[in-house]
Amino acid sequence: MKKVFALLAIAATFAACNNTAEATDATVDSAATATIDSTVAIVDSAAAKIDSTVKAATDSIAAKVDSLKK
Repeated sequence: MKKVFALLAIAATFAACNNTAEATDATVDSAATATIDSTVAIVDSAAAKIDSTVKAATDSIAAKVDSLKK
């Protein structure tokens, strides 16, 4: 019985995906693209700051460990 339901679900998916009567072209305006690009730039700069902070903290801890080993 599970196989029948799975087969019906797959058939329904193919039928829904193959429906070309409702197909429309989506347009993306340049303002949305610019907003996405600026958001990506902000995230990238935040990631770079976090990476540099983590690297500085790691170096500081490594230096303390080295000084304690001596």
